[in-house]
Amino acid sequence: MKKLLLIRHAKATHESGFEDYERPLTHSGVRDAAVMAARIDSLSLVPQVIVSSPALRTLSTANIFSEHLSRPEPITDKAIYDASEKTLLKVINQLPDQYEFVALVGHNPGISQILYYLSGEPREMDTCGIALLVFQDDSWATITENVGKLVHFDSPKL
Repeated sequence: MKKLLLIRHAKATHESGFEDYERPLTHSGVRDAAVMAARIDSLSLVPQVIVSSPALRTLSTANIFSEHLSRPEPITDKAIYDASEKTLLKVINQLPDQYEFVALVGHNPGISQILYYLSGEPREMDTCGIALLVFQDDSWATITENVGKLVHFDSPKL
């Protein structure tokens, strides 16, 4: 059985002067990431590894989660940045089977789209929102449309 924790990056600045890829988290984004990491820790929903887009806002979110959850430094994958559901599915299908529980930190609209694609649950992921999917599959390579069950959904706004 595989478990996937989808995480949308925390709130980032929209101030001018930053390339999209280099937008930092806002103060509230940093706070929200710490709050959400504490929530999943309190529920014992701690992934073995965190995989993140290398964009600053996403990697910063992943780093906050890894620090709070005492996880290794996040693994970055350039394909996650600005990814469609199809690209995110490829990333998921290529995860190493040695990991049973992986967190993937990404961007909207792709993160909401992959949640719907995998679970059939039409949910909009808020900034720093999380969604835990469980799969009966033993290999990441076999995960496809509507095979995941959404078992936990949360955001700083809930």
